Amino acid sequence: MVEERAFWLAMSGIDGIGPISLRRIHKHFGSLAAAWEAYPADLLEVEGVGLQTADAIATARRQIRPAELLQQHEQANPTFWTPGDRDYPRLLLETPDPPPMLYYRGIVEPLELSGVTPMIAIVGTRSPSDYGRRWTRRITTALVNHGFTIVSGLAEGIDTEVHQSCIAAGGRTIAVLGCGTDVIYPWSNRGLYQKVAQQGLIISEHAAGTQPDRMFFPRRNRVIAGLCRATLVMEAPEKSGGLITARYANEYGRDVYVLPGSLDNPKAIGCLNLVEQGAQLILGEDKLIEKLGMLPQLDRPASTAEPTIPLNLPPELQQILQALSESQSSNPEGVPLDLLVQKTGLAPGTILGSLTNLEMQDLVTSLPGMRYRLQ
Repeated sequence: MVEERAFWLAMSGIDGIGPISLRRIHKHFGSLAAAWEAYPADLLEVEGVGLQTADAIATARRQIRPAELLQQHEQANPTFWTPGDRDYPRLLLETPDPPPMLYYRGIVEPLELSGVTPMIAIVGTRSPSDYGRRWTRRITTALVNHGFTIVSGLAEGIDTEVHQSCIAAGGRTIAVLGCGTDVIYPWSNRGLYQKVAQQGLIISEHAAGTQPDRMFFPRRNRVIAGLCRATLVMEAPEKSGGLITARYANEYGRDVYVLPGSLDNPKAIGCLNLVEQGAQLILGEDKLIEKLGMLPQLDRPASTAEPTIPLNLPPELQQILQALSESQSSNPEGVPLDLLVQKTGLAPGTILGSLTNLEMQDLVTSLPGMRYRLQ
């Protein structure tokens, strides 16, 4: 059976299909495996999918074998998540445009991915003042001492101060890159890159070998904002990547904080503009910690233990229960019928009859929209 992530990889490579379109296609069909087999007319029912996109998908599936593509891709990219994977970062998955491919290198912490351990973004200008550097170090150290994971972009300036301070304080830090996870940029941060990879995590939506491009960095900032419960902008002129991160954080409904600066300092004007737009001021470590402590707590992830499947059932019923067990973690609203057909190879009528049998045994619950889950 072809893995669902193979279809995320195949579909993400089709021209004209971006993260938002993929999210809509997945939601409409319940899985990208089902969408891959859909008729062009059915694809046209998805919001934003026109004739050109439907034809591109039809053409791609005549030329691409998803299972073989995945096998080849994993040779150069052994570690990545797709939105269909259980470990895909929870908060990023809640955004309207999560990256279809999210590559990583380093040490994975499940409680960060599930949102239980709160992650805070700290960003700012590449040429900060001494004041900006000093307060970045103070704020980062304080957050580390209170158990926050710190996210930034490994750029020069504020980002560098953030990662260095976090490591010095013995904390967890995540660097989100605008290139492949195996590419060091800027080169001046090569030592810092190695430390983050050894003690924290490096993330990118770009495959191995992808070189930095000025077009990648604004989109990279949405990943930084999407991963985090709040974004802190330490210093930023009127045009700054930190302001883009703050804008995404606002769009995603996340809190934005800024370090107050002087009107005489051009590097503070962007922060002052954010205050005018509703951002909160950082008025010291203690007050910031107090405010961040009021963020709503996220539930811990449910147990990942596999549901017990009775052994005394006919083979077809066991096959359907196994398919439900494997699929429902990535389909919290219920596993759609077409995905069960794809995973089991059984006829829809056979599956429907078997699901009725399983419901009578209190092993399966039916949900609206012909979706099902284990009891």
